[in-house]
Amino acid sequence: MQNVSLGAHYVVHLPAPDDFAFWRERARGLIQCDVPPDRVSWVEPGGTSDLFAVEGPSRGEKRLPVPEKDARPVRASKRFMKLARNAALHSDPERFGLLYRMLWRLQSNHRAMEDKADTDVRRIEELDKSVRRDSHKMHAFVRFREIESEDGEHYVAWFEPDHHIVRANASFFMRRFANMNWSILTPRGCIHWDGETMRESGPAQRSDAPEGDPVEDLWKSYYASIFNPARLKVGAMLAEMPKKYWKNMPEAELIPGLIAGAQAREAGMVAAGMREERQRPASLADIGKAIADCGDCPIAECGTRAVMGEGPVGAPLMIVGEQPGDQEDVVGRAFVGPAGQLLDKYLERAGIDRSSAYVTNAVKHFKYVQRGKRRVHQTPQAKEIDTCRWWLEAEREIIKPRVILALGASAARGLIGKTVSISKARGTPIPLEGGAELWVTSHPSYLLRLDGEAQEKQAALFAADLFAVRERLAQQMA
Repeated sequence: MQNVSLGAHYVVHLPAPDDFAFWRERARGLIQCDVPPDRVSWVEPGGTSDLFAVEGPSRGEKRLPVPEKDARPVRASKRFMKLARNAALHSDPERFGLLYRMLWRLQSNHRAMEDKADTDVRRIEELDKSVRRDSHKMHAFVRFREIESEDGEHYVAWFEPDHHIVRANASFFMRRFANMNWSILTPRGCIHWDGETMRESGPAQRSDAPEGDPVEDLWKSYYASIFNPARLKVGAMLAEMPKKYWKNMPEAELIPGLIAGAQAREAGMVAAGMREERQRPASLADIGKAIADCGDCPIAECGTRAVMGEGPVGAPLMIVGEQPGDQEDVVGRAFVGPAGQLLDKYLERAGIDRSSAYVTNAVKHFKYVQRGKRRVHQTPQAKEIDTCRWWLEAEREIIKPRVILALGASAARGLIGKTVSISKARGTPIPLEGGAELWVTSHPSYLLRLDGEAQEKQAALFAADLFAVRERLAQQMA
């Protein structure tokens, strides 16, 4: 073994950050010269080296020790070589030092790579896995767009790799798109193929790539047609296709809408299937017992009681709120809190007898968040309202009201299955199945949150809505 300068520290400048062959050749020579890992620095292009390291005029190569002709061969397991080729492409600046340290250890223990608990082994495996994943993303998410070119059709794609994988994956695209003229632009360097020759160029910017082409509308239509809502798992999809890649794929702009639509259809199908298996309760008492045991949505797990509606069967008017509040949950009756008391005042002014109306809520449990000793109201989600709609429909079938007054957008959704704008819907009846009419107004709790001119304006609108309902009831009862 050749002796090297005692205490010398060597710097190896790599010509490219992904040049595994260069690293392997230099690493073999340094190990044959018995240079331990703590006396070698591996520097990528643009990196800085040790101020006191031995460094030659040409990337430090002339000052590195040269092994003797009879130097012992360097040993490396097949497993190490397989993982090291990928690990060398990682963006971790310490990767070549890690690989050299492991190669050094293999000379005295050729089975060192078999220890899965070893820190160095585990780190090399992590680098390999991350690079393989990045390569998979490049294969899956590169999207070519056609641009005008003097040489005819030319296709350009933009991709943002996490690691130095562009050159290593060039052969994949050469085989797959052998007859195309294409370029893949990335911030880490670009590759170009003209059907015969592969060429490389320096880093590019996103603005260098085209934004779209005429074929994209066709591709979007195809993607939407093959999107399968029955097999949708959003978490798994995001893990496989992170949002960072979406901006490069034309079909990605469809994904949020497709997911929302798929979830709505799935919820509807599941809810419909569950409801079809149930028999409608025959009485209000049966509904009250059933909702007390209902666990179809997360609100039922809040520890609150199910609050049933109240009023006579055959009531001409049905009043529907959003959900029980804190006091309704404690007492077990609908509209007994501040909003209910305000509603009673406006009903009395409008000449509507509450005792002759049926009063209930679109959602039967109180949804809240605990803040200190207070339980603060939380608006139910659309899917929670839709789930509870089955119970509201059961109440309607028994009551058979002629007019239904929805207090707020959540109540309206519980009756017609979609969100409406109160300002646009108020004042005009919406016909419902069975002959009933739906009138929409604001929730009295909304008035309680206002003051000044805003409160006066909304209070006047609320009062006018109740007077209109009273007039409509009088017409239908005449």
